[in-house]
Amino acid sequence: MKPQVLVCRRIFPETLERLREHFAVEANDADVVWSRDELIARLQGKSGAFLTGTQPIDATLLDACPDLRAVCSMAVGYNNIDVPACTARGVLVSNAPDVLTETTADFGFALMMATARRIAESEHFLRRGEWTKWSVDLFAGADVHGATLGILGMGRIGRAIARRGARGFAMPVVYHNRSRLDPAVEAELGARWLTKEELLATADHLVIVVPYSAESHHLVGEAELKRMKPTATLTNIARGGIVDDRALAAALRAGTIAAAGLDVFEGEPAVHPDLLTVANVVLTPHIASASLPTRRAMAELAADNLIAALDTRPGAALPPTALNPEVLGRRRL
Repeated sequence: MKPQVLVCRRIFPETLERLREHFAVEANDADVVWSRDELIARLQGKSGAFLTGTQPIDATLLDACPDLRAVCSMAVGYNNIDVPACTARGVLVSNAPDVLTETTADFGFALMMATARRIAESEHFLRRGEWTKWSVDLFAGADVHGATLGILGMGRIGRAIARRGARGFAMPVVYHNRSRLDPAVEAELGARWLTKEELLATADHLVIVVPYSAESHHLVGEAELKRMKPTATLTNIARGGIVDDRALAAALRAGTIAAAGLDVFEGEPAVHPDLLTVANVVLTPHIASASLPTRRAMAELAADNLIAALDTRPGAALPPTALNPEVLGRRRL
């Protein structure tokens, strides 16, 4: 008998068919966002769960779903999963790093450019029929080429954004990271490490790509925004909650900084209402990795992990991007 797995949101048909070759699959073709209780009910008797990045997996849910042996996400971020709780119960966890790095960096750079050059503002102006003549300062924004690119969080995506700025736009690159990069990597990227406070004060265009955690909650708030240049822009493609959205809306309205581009929000898909009332912010619905080739690659990597995680044959392949591979071979507690 095939193991039973739950696919928590609608995914590509070819990935679903591949999973059905190995498992008895309960799919969510209607793409319903289940409540916590509904998720627990649907996980009964399931050995595995295919996540899309938002379904919460914590100790209480795990205790209510004793058959669960693997939770495999097609997202790179995993702050929705309590990995230590999974490890303690012998549940393998995986995410989908690497395959979305370049696509997300493309989008982050595009969002930063749209923010700097006021593209969304000017499009809305045109669509409202308000464009009647040329003027010398009509939606005049900030240059990107030659401006200082600041990166908060220099992981894979941060480094990919640094390469785009330094090589394509002749931007001096400064960054802050908890761990400083190797000098050879800094030299290759043309990047200079600064303290967080120095970074905020120096960057013309700040791009945020740190992972979300309790420590990074509201990492950029009212005090940090006040350290930035009034001509600066802020772009967040990391996770909602890293930026204090209320404080950001107030800073945009007050002219504390010039503009912002946001792909992620606290409590998404809800957006703080204050952000909807300021013109100088570009808002997108968490789509930084949303190219078809990349989303397909993310789904396939999650499938690879789930298939390997539930394969009990001797010598079976290991899940390629397991976060807690030590649980393999252990019995559930």
